[in-house]
Amino acid sequence: MDAATDLAAHLVAARAHFAGRLAFETDVSDAHAALESGDPGFVFIDTRSREAWEQGHARGALHMPKPDMPRRIPAEFAPGTRFVVYCWGPACNGATRAGLIITELGFEVKEMIGGFEYWAREGLPVDAVRADGEVVDATYPVDPLTSPLPAAGARIACDC
Repeated sequence: MDAATDLAAHLVAARAHFAGRLAFETDVSDAHAALESGDPGFVFIDTRSREAWEQGHARGALHMPKPDMPRRIPAEFAPGTRFVVYCWGPACNGATRAGLIITELGFEVKEMIGGFEYWAREGLPVDAVRADGEVVDATYPVDPLTSPLPAAGARIACDC
């Protein structure tokens, strides 16, 4: 093969790779913006344990651990429902496993990359459940490494 053919093959493969990632992944900023719109077009699911959920979860999420999905999803959601799932963070594949379960059930799903860790680190709304069952605001301060703050204190978006 010549260099032009190699480049063309590389570009075809790269486009397929990146298009595939965008088809099956979303990020915390886009998930939050969709939820804030009031009509996100998906059900937002936290796949972590009850203990993790109670310590803190993304506001607007539904708690559904992976073992419950095969029973609950077909019973609670109409065909055609779309989902966005998350687990702890980038070093966890729980959301990937949840995505597999949901697709095996015949539903569309995207994984929220960054998971709860980056949701919280970006200062997005977090709820926690106290021992008495009351849901309280547990939003974390913005981590300047994930969402830098200018001197005036206004949040800078990554503009992606």
